[in-house]
Amino acid sequence: MVRSRPSRTRGIMRPSRPSVALCLLVAVASLPACTGEDQVAPESGSQVAIVKGGDDRAGEYEAVEDWWKPAPDHEGPWTWGQVSGVAVDTPDRILVAIWGDRDRQGREREGSTNYLVAVDRNGNIVENWTQWDSIFNKPHQVYISPYDPERHVWVVERGGGKGVNMQVLKFSNDGSELVMRLVDPDHPTTRAEARANPNPGPFTYGDPAVLAFLPDGSFLLGDGYWNSRIVKYDASGEYLMEWGALGSGPGQFDLVHGVAVDRDHRVYVGDRTNNRIQIFTEDGEFIEEWPDVSDPVGVFIDENDGVWVISARLNRILKYSVEGELQYYFGAFGGTRGGFAGGLSRPHQLDVDQEGNLYIASW
Repeated sequence: MVRSRPSRTRGIMRPSRPSVALCLLVAVASLPACTGEDQVAPESGSQVAIVKGGDDRAGEYEAVEDWWKPAPDHEGPWTWGQVSGVAVDTPDRILVAIWGDRDRQGREREGSTNYLVAVDRNGNIVENWTQWDSIFNKPHQVYISPYDPERHVWVVERGGGKGVNMQVLKFSNDGSELVMRLVDPDHPTTRAEARANPNPGPFTYGDPAVLAFLPDGSFLLGDGYWNSRIVKYDASGEYLMEWGALGSGPGQFDLVHGVAVDRDHRVYVGDRTNNRIQIFTEDGEFIEEWPDVSDPVGVFIDENDGVWVISARLNRILKYSVEGELQYYFGAFGGTRGGFAGGLSRPHQLDVDQEGNLYIASW
C-alpha cells in the first residue's frame, strides 16, 4: 500500500512464490504516506541541511513493510498464486484477484481456492469469495466503476483449465449475487484459433484483459491477448460497437492490456506488444499515438488529468500529461530473492483509495 500524492484515479480505473504476494504488497502492497513534508526556506546566512543517502526507489511514497500477509496454511501447506489485480472499495476494504493458491513448490493445488479476497487496511483477509470458485481460474483484473453508486465488483476472467470460460463478470458489492455474465462458451481455446477468425462475435473473447467505464454506465473491454480489439457495451451488457485489428498501424493492436477514459471521453489504450499508447474518441476514431512506451500493461487517469501508465518490463509507474509528455516516474525491481518493501516485479494493476494510499498488484 502507498499513501499517494497522486490524486484518486478515475475510470477503471506476488515472498519465494510468496514474493508474488509481496509483490502484491507492491502488488497490492500499500505504500503509506508521502515521504515529503512542506519545506521552510532557511533564514539568511543559515546553513541548508543536506539529506544524505537514499535512492528514491518508491518516489513520493513510503512502502509499508509486511502489509501483504504470507498465505496461511489450510489443509496442508500452500502459498499464494499470482496476484493479478486490485480494486479499492474503501480504505478498509481492498479487493484482490489471485490465480488461486499453490503448494510450496508453486504447483496449483487440487481444489484450489482463494481467487478473490478482500483485505482490510492492515492487509488482513476479511472476505474470501469461495462461493464463486467454480467460475474462476485466472481472474485477470478486478474493478469498481467510479460512476456506480452501488459499487458493483467486476472481474475479467481469462478462463482456461477446470472448464472455466473466458468471461466478464459483474457481482453485487458484497459478492452475494452474480449480476451480469458476458460469455460465449464456444470461445477459442488457442491463440491460433482466435486469430484465424478476424471477426469474432461480441462475446467470443480471445483472452480478455481489461475494462474501463464511462459516466453513462457503458464500458469498454480490452480483448485482449488474442483478439486485438476494444469492445463497447451499454450499461446492461448489450453490444454497441468495436474497433481494432491485429497489426502495428494506427488503430491496430497487438495485445490490448490497458484502457482508460479521460474527462473528455478520450480513450487511452495500452498497446502492449507494440510498446505504445494509442488515443481514440469513445467511438473508436484514432487521434494519436505515444510511441516508445515500454510494455504498457495498465493505463489510469487521475482527477487532475494525469495519465499514469504501468510499465511491466521497466518495473515503473510513469506519469504523462494528456498531451503525452513524460512528467514523472518511480519504481525499482524488487524480486523474489533479496527484494524490498515497495519493490516491483512485473506490476500489473493499481488503484488509489480515498486517503491517497496506492495499491499495486504485481506478479
